[in-house]
Formats: sequence, structure tokens, C-alpha cells
Amino acid sequence: MSDSLDLGAPPQPAASAQPYRVLARKYRPQTFEALIGQDAMVQTLGNAIKRDRIAHAFLLTGVRGVGKTSTARLIAKALNCIAPDGQGGPTIAPCGVCEPCRAIAEGRHIDVIEMDAASHTGIDDVREIIEASRYAAVSARYKIYIIDEVHMLSKAAFNGLLKTLEEPPAHVKFLFATTEVNKVPVTVLSRCQRFDLRRIPAQLLTEHFARVVAAEGAEADAEALALIARAAEGSARDGLSILDQAIAHADLEGGGVRADAVREMLGLSDRNAVRDLLALVLAADAPGALTALRRQYDLGVDPLGVMRALLEAVHGVTQVKVGAPDDPSQPVEERAAYRDWAGKLSFPALHRLWQLFLKGHEEVARAALPIETAEMAILRAIHASTLPDPGELARRIAGGEVPVAAAAPALAAPAAAPPEPENRLPRDFAGVLALLDERGKLDLLVRMRRGASVVRFDAPEIVLSGTRPLSTDTLTELAAVLREATGTPWKIAMADAPGAPTMYEAEQDVVQARHDAARAHPVVAAAFDAFPGAELIDPKPAQRSIT
Repeated sequence: MSDSLDLGAPPQPAASAQPYRVLARKYRPQTFEALIGQDAMVQTLGNAIKRDRIAHAFLLTGVRGVGKTSTARLIAKALNCIAPDGQGGPTIAPCGVCEPCRAIAEGRHIDVIEMDAASHTGIDDVREIIEASRYAAVSARYKIYIIDEVHMLSKAAFNGLLKTLEEPPAHVKFLFATTEVNKVPVTVLSRCQRFDLRRIPAQLLTEHFARVVAAEGAEADAEALALIARAAEGSARDGLSILDQAIAHADLEGGGVRADAVREMLGLSDRNAVRDLLALVLAADAPGALTALRRQYDLGVDPLGVMRALLEAVHGVTQVKVGAPDDPSQPVEERAAYRDWAGKLSFPALHRLWQLFLKGHEEVARAALPIETAEMAILRAIHASTLPDPGELARRIAGGEVPVAAAAPALAAPAAAPPEPENRLPRDFAGVLALLDERGKLDLLVRMRRGASVVRFDAPEIVLSGTRPLSTDTLTELAAVLREATGTPWKIAMADAPGAPTMYEAEQDVVQARHDAARAHPVVAAAFDAFPGAELIDPKPAQRSIT
């Protein structure tokens, strides 16, 4: 007889519940109908599939969280769907129940290969793709390569991919996604069908979040969802992450997601408090404004958030003044306040407030003492709000209300202040080059003469052709020089479109035309026949050459 005690089989752990999935993953769109805010792209894809005009490579670009990777997976499902009966073809409405659809949705399909270019940047990774693309798909209609953040591939990797990308096997499709399309070489862009996914409008995001809240069995008020949609800045993923946090933050007693809790969670300034603060600034009540600002700070609101909220308020008033339609996410009290201010404030006053708050926002963002810097920015705005705008001051002087001597301090610049740049805008790109020459920016001038192919010139905006790519540093330097020279901010952009010949090419064309005309003259032609080694010298006098 054994002395041991039989305790039976050891207890088994209870079956674990299915692990929680965050909302951004749980509600990732599984059909094109569920993809919000991208109707134009869906229609284009649908027409291409119906007409059997499917590109061999797609480039999906847009800000974070608008659905680039989700769209790539949906395209993979659309091209490989075989329908529940196994007899279907490519469709814009994949069934979601056939084996290819389910395998792609679960990320386990052997013929749909996803690669993160951030961690596979080299030529060796691309060589593997090139070698594998030669072989037919194992079980799908198409072998599909989804490369996320494709702009992070190295130059050698891009070059290695070019030939295969231009003439891939018939069974291979490439789907690229990127947030920085300007870093993708033009040679790659020209081989892809490009789709720019737009930021999702706040109204659509609000409606989407309401459906998610209902599906989760939670509650949320409309203002809270509008705040989350605004904070998401057009990104569904960012908004769902915030909503996930807000639901977890909500009162467990059934209170649901409330606007005040969302503001507290995000560190947003209360909109009523912002309107009160702006009213105190406009009333030139410095002690009251500083007290209101400190009250917000003591409640945990970031000073940078206050400056941002003031900017949003001034922008909202300006929109009302120009007659823009009402924002449905705005409270009624806010709309009434904006209409009242729009009737009282002139455009110059609103523009001045915007510039003052914008400067304050920049200063607070990099300040060692944020709240103190915010206070100084508020005081500066209060001081400026008591001054008449230049047009009003001129009218008052003309009417004799203000003596010229008394107005002189307000009109004259301080003696020690540096002279302001002359506000003159070049009429064309040649004028831009002349400005660079005047200011001694010879290195930049050479780069612009040889590399700048102008698509559109509408000062202060220049659009250059991406077929002659210029570095981001060059474009930034050009914008800075032009702003310093003209006193006006400039926007310099690249476009995937052909442009005019560069200035150097245009000059060479003129010289060549002159040479051709000269050589066509019978006397010159006879001279070349008599002297075969002769060279035609440009008869124009020598000038300073900047090439």
C-alpha cells in the first residue's frame, strides 16, 4: 500500500477569454464601403476593375491613419476574391468569406506578402522580392507585394526595383504605401498609379465614432465625439485611439464619454474659458486676462494648448466675417459669440490678432518658461488691441482728430530697429533669379538656373516639376531667401508634372538657334566647307557668366 495521497488530476486553468483588441484594429475596414472619406479613390478602383484596366503598381499616399495599409489589403482581396462558389473574378466588393479573402484579412495568405520598408531598407531585401516575383502565385490569382513606408527604402533598393516595377510578370502586383511621397524617387512615381488619400473630414469621423461607440455598447455625447474628431486631425486611427482612451477614462457608473472629461484627458482648454479670455484681451483687461490664463494653467491646461485655442477662436471669427458656413460641431453659444465679434472687429484687427497669437504660440512652444511666455504674449496682444489699425489712424489724422506730431510715434519705426525688407514680388521666375543674384546667393542661383523647371509661378507661390527633383534643403533655402528679400512668406512645392525648360536650357536653346541661323547663311556654309575644322564663335559680347 502506497503512503502517497492521490489528489487526482491537477486543476486546469479556465479557458482564457479572447484578448482585447484596440478599437483601431477591431474596426479596421474590411470592405471598400467601410472605408470612409475616400469615395473618389474607390470609384476609380471600381471602374478599373470592371473594365479590366488594373495597374501593375499602386502608390497610396496620405497622412497617418487615413487607411493606406487597409486600402492595400482591400485591393489585394478585390484582386484575389473568388466568391463563395469559387468561380468569382476581381471585384470591387470582395465577398470576405472565400478562402483568399479570409486568409488576406487574417494576414496569412502565402501569396500576399507584406513588408515594412522601415526595417527592410536594403538592396538584399529587394533582391529577394525580385527573385520570388519570377514564380507564379501558389494559390491566388495574383502574387501581391505590399510595402509600407516605401520612402524609407535605400537609393540602391529603389534602383534595384525599377526594372521589375516597370515590367513585372503578369501575375505580380505591387502596392506601396507612404506618408512622405516627396521622398519617393520620380522614377518610381512614374511607374505607379498614384492615389492620394485625403484627410477624413471631422463630420465623417464624428459619425464613424458614434457607430463605434454604439457597437461597443458604450455612451458618448455629441460634443465629446466632435472634440475627438477635431483632435484626430483627419486620421481615423488617431481618433479611434483617443476614443479607446476616452471610453476607458469614462465614469464606470454609466456616465459615458463626456466633453469635459475629453477636454481634461487631452489637456484641451475649455471653450467657454477661451472665449472669456479672448473677450478680456479685446477689452484690454490685462489683470483679468492674466488671472483667466493662470486659472486655466492651474487646472492643468498646457499653455501651448491655450495659445492654440486662441488661434482657433480668431480663425473662427474670421470665417464668420467672410461668410463661411457654420460648423455644426460648434456650440450655439460659440457661434453667437463669433458672430458678435465678427460684427465688431475689422479684418486688419483680426489679422493682427492672428499674427500676435501665432508668434506667441511659436514662442511658447520653444520657451523654457511656457506659462510666463504665454502671459507675455497675452499682454502683447492686449497692448496691440488698443492701437488703431493704420487705415483708421490715417483717417483720424486726415479728419484732424489726431495731430500728426502725436501720431508720429505710432507711425514711425524705432530708430534702432533694422529696416524692413521691401515688399516687392518678382513678376516671373527670371525676377527670382535676379533677386538671388542681387543678394549674392550665387550657389543657390546656379542650382536654380540648372535644375528649376517651373510648372506654375504665381508669387508668392512657385511649383517646380518633380522631373527635375531638387533637395528639400534647396527648396527651404530658396523660400527663406525670398521671404527675407520680399518680406512675404513663400510656398515652394514640387509637382509630378512637366515644367518649362530650365533657365540654362532656355539660354542654350537661344544660342543654338542663333548658331543654326548663322550656319545656314551661304557665306558661312561656304566657309565651313573650305575650312572643315572651323568653329563658330558667338558674336555677342562676353558677359559675367553664372552657370
